[in-house]
Amino acid sequence: MTTMTVLGVVMGGALAACGSSGASGGTGGAGGSEASPGDRPAAAPATPSGAATSASPAASKPPNMAPGPGGLARVLTRGPKSTDKVVALTFDADMTADEGPRAAGGEHFDNPELIALLRRLKVPATVFMTGRWAEEYPSQARSIGTDPLFEIANHSYSHYAFTSPCYGLPTLGKGAIGGEVQRAFGAIRKTGARNVVPYFRFPGGCYDDASLRALGAQKVTAVQWDVVSGDAFATDADAVAEQTLDGVKPGSLVVMHCTRSAAPVTDQAVSQVVPELRKRGYRFVKVSDLMPG
Repeated sequence: MTTMTVLGVVMGGALAACGSSGASGGTGGAGGSEASPGDRPAAAPATPSGAATSASPAASKPPNMAPGPGGLARVLTRGPKSTDKVVALTFDADMTADEGPRAAGGEHFDNPELIALLRRLKVPATVFMTGRWAEEYPSQARSIGTDPLFEIANHSYSHYAFTSPCYGLPTLGKGAIGGEVQRAFGAIRKTGARNVVPYFRFPGGCYDDASLRALGAQKVTAVQWDVVSGDAFATDADAVAEQTLDGVKPGSLVVMHCTRSAAPVTDQAVSQVVPELRKRGYRFVKVSDLMPG
């Protein structure tokens, strides 16, 4: 097992508050061609490669799981075990509420090169976006959320933990959870994003029954994962690709990141993972394609 594999497993669920655990400032990636921190105000994005000029939301509502006993939100960690060889790549667009000064100082919490790569490879994906990220990069959020290749899910507004301890993240009060979810959806939709789905990923991957109950009241499904890519803070793209490929099974949900400063080699790893999985007979889908009706 490589050092990076061990790190990915140890960081496990949360992959620690990506972008808020001491990642250094700077570009984190070479030659970004799309807007970065100074991307306000939201402008009409260029038509995504291979996408319709005016992408419209799906005619029917995306599938969603009703809360379970006690009003607890259901948690999806992978698709049905009987499913075909499909896999969902998911990307957390992390930015905590207090990281504005770091973005203003030049740190990149976005990764436009990764989104461009997914478009070139024609890989559908689900982006779990914080409301704070959407506010920092509104034109990118709108571009992602109007491209039929992608869907945007909720990753909270502030990227603060819903229960404690959780990888050193600040913790929300239980009474603040509903407002946190609603505020994030509001910030995402304000950018003009339309392909927004009623799914939620807990910051840090940390939750308990109280947070599931609060989430259930918002009528959203919690989405976790069964494959940890290990891309958070990684510098070895080969190790990230190897760990991802070793973990994927039919119906897998892979967690990765769309945050240059905290996950600088994700696009390089994806460029290895996608052709190899296709060679193995896998087809890429969004989380909504794995969600029970």
